[in-house]
Amino acid sequence: MLGNLINRRLRALLRKEFAQIRRDRRLATSLVLPPTLQLLLLGSALSTNVANLKLGAVDDSRTPESRELIAVLSESKSFRVVGYYGSVDQLGDAISRGKADAGVVVPYDFARSLQRGRHSTVQFLLNAMNANTAAIAQGYAEGVIQSYNAGLRSQGLHASFETVAPQNPSRRGMVQLYPAFLYNPGLKDSWFIVTGVFGLLLILNSSLVAAAAMVREREAGTIEQLLMSPATTSEIIIAKIAPLFVLLFLMALLALAVMKLAFGVPFHGNLPLVLSGAALCILSGISLGTVNATFSKSAQQAQLTVFFINPPLNSTAGALNPVEAMPAWLQPFTVLNPIHHFATIARASLLKDSGFAQLWPNFLGLFGFTLVLVSLSIWRFRKQLS
Repeated sequence: MLGNLINRRLRALLRKEFAQIRRDRRLATSLVLPPTLQLLLLGSALSTNVANLKLGAVDDSRTPESRELIAVLSESKSFRVVGYYGSVDQLGDAISRGKADAGVVVPYDFARSLQRGRHSTVQFLLNAMNANTAAIAQGYAEGVIQSYNAGLRSQGLHASFETVAPQNPSRRGMVQLYPAFLYNPGLKDSWFIVTGVFGLLLILNSSLVAAAAMVREREAGTIEQLLMSPATTSEIIIAKIAPLFVLLFLMALLALAVMKLAFGVPFHGNLPLVLSGAALCILSGISLGTVNATFSKSAQQAQLTVFFINPPLNSTAGALNPVEAMPAWLQPFTVLNPIHHFATIARASLLKDSGFAQLWPNFLGLFGFTLVLVSLSIWRFRKQLS
């Protein structure tokens, strides 16, 4: 009899919450449109690929060989020749003014050195204001030169290019590198980015939606009406969390569909394993938003507080950049970040087909963080109701 009464009260509260959410069209829109756009935009805009860099050239050789070298650089789609200059000073001035991103200087004896089998040094200038772009462009240029050298050898020419560096390389032998790219043969950086953005979206949207819903209830006076009902505090808390969890879980399924259809992320692993991690991540976000709402007096204050919580979580998650790229003193703090654990679970399961046996430390960390946040949110919510 008592169990049936509790079930009826809980079902009535759940129907009330779902009806209230159904009337809030802005909430439904915020759970569909922003996550889809964020995945599409961030997955495309945060690509580390560098293309169409403006290339300036100084061709002191003015021979078919020098023109072929410049053409090979431009044919790689990484560089686009924007002009020829009469001197290195003019090229440097163009790079400083932003008219060119990189420059190549071909010496006057270029063709003669090739024909005689000598080493020829070609200077390559890079605008290193953006160090990451400069490093990537250097790698592209070196790859093009290696391909060009291979073409020269196939023609019977044994000349090669040297990189000017303060070192004395040994001439005794040669090491050839044959890379094999595991788990991402096409080197699609979007796979790394969108699996990290997935965790960011779950935490960010869960905390924002939960905080907004809780503050709106308090401002509308609905909390006081619930206190006057025969429902217990536990039933009220479950009724508040369950509808938001269902909607946010549907958002997670939508995000997975976008990752698969728009970016072609392979689903090699166990999908229920990823969804279990997503469920824990959503609970963490809801709890984080609930705690925020109990300390906030208005919706504006809750939104401002989120900006002090989410940026540290995002920057220390290793979701958009590798954890190894962080300072050594900051890397241990990723253990306390639920986004980091979920990003590891999503990447390892989807791309590497890792199972629970390999991912249990991340599940343990995510579960521990979720348990602490859920307990804290329930305690704060009970305190607010009392």
